[in-house]
Amino acid sequence: MKSIWRSRSMSSSSGNDTPSQTMYSAKSSDFSNLSSSSVSTFPSSNSTHRRKKNMSDAFLCCLGLEPDDQPNDLPSGASTASTNSDIKRFMKKKMSLQVISGNVKFTWDEILKATRCFSSDLKVGEGGCGVVYRGKLENGKEVAIKRAKKDIDDAQLTNESFQTEIATLQQINHMNLVGFYGYLIFEDEKVIVVEWVPNGNLRQHLDCKFGTVLGFSNRLDIIIDVAHAINYLHTYCEKPLIHRDIKSVNILLTSTLHGKVADFGLAKLASMDANNTIVQTIAKGTPGYIDPEYFRTNQLSSKSDVYSFGVVLVEVITGKRPVERTSKTTAVKWAIAEFYKGNAIDTLDPNLKPDEAISAAVRQIYELASHCLVIDRRKRPTMEECCRTLWNIRKTYNDMIKKETVDN
Repeated sequence: MKSIWRSRSMSSSSGNDTPSQTMYSAKSSDFSNLSSSSVSTFPSSNSTHRRKKNMSDAFLCCLGLEPDDQPNDLPSGASTASTNSDIKRFMKKKMSLQVISGNVKFTWDEILKATRCFSSDLKVGEGGCGVVYRGKLENGKEVAIKRAKKDIDDAQLTNESFQTEIATLQQINHMNLVGFYGYLIFEDEKVIVVEWVPNGNLRQHLDCKFGTVLGFSNRLDIIIDVAHAINYLHTYCEKPLIHRDIKSVNILLTSTLHGKVADFGLAKLASMDANNTIVQTIAKGTPGYIDPEYFRTNQLSSKSDVYSFGVVLVEVITGKRPVERTSKTTAVKWAIAEFYKGNAIDTLDPNLKPDEAISAAVRQIYELASHCLVIDRRKRPTMEECCRTLWNIRKTYNDMIKKETVDN
């Protein structure tokens, strides 16, 4: 059984595309109005070829074996019933492939082995259009494998999301964006393989799911990482992109608590000047994070990502979800109202202990967030301006921490 999988090199991102610290040096933000322009759509997908599949090989690979091996035991985490069901389904399929640029090749066998036939034990997440599994390739490389859903009502939405995510991932290379290894189409199966980020997502850490509190300094570093990532998409990417689904669940954390933005299923191409682009498209996103002007007018711009980023800023300070069932108002409305009343520090996540440095940083972050969350998108800052402002905030925060240490 043979299939072709081509992708970008699997070497890690060098981070050379990251805007330098000099670019985000101390400088006051200038929130100027922007003009609008039209934008082109995604190019069509590559052509599809078909090959027949060797059924006996599929049977063996579903058992985690090479064709020459003898089946002794089922792979751990795979029950006899579920594995037999998978085998029957996989054996009915024909091979289908799409080719993209790159030099890494995988087979469908390798994907099955990496996920133990998509064992539920390796399932790490699920979204509207796909299920994510943790996998390990034959060379020992850990990866995240996203398998597109086939049993949802809107199959066209799944296909569009899959093609969009591939088109986006192919052109990005940044230390604060999840790296792309490749994808495979196998009849009605659609699979994307990306970098494995081992430490959960930002929302999980704010909820203390791992038994520890995410410190304020770490939170500040993470939002700067995210600002860099979004600015790269808007400004430095080969073809500027609007993410459309910036939220804490889509911010993955490394073992050293650095942030990486993930999930590009809703991304949209912008013109070469993303900050002056408006795209007419049906509003999509996550309640609580979606730009209200975009939701009202169906006019998308890079400032829609800025709005969502403003929501994340509030979320990081308060620890609250944007929309909570027990609350009559959103976290954003409550927090910004308290900020304007002069009570910013009262909104701080109760898991954190405020000091002078944190209090000053919270006020400054709310000042930025209030600009990001303005209803009129023309008055919102660009992500580059957000980066500059956050660099200033972190510098001031670190200076105050050093001073407190010396004084004590």
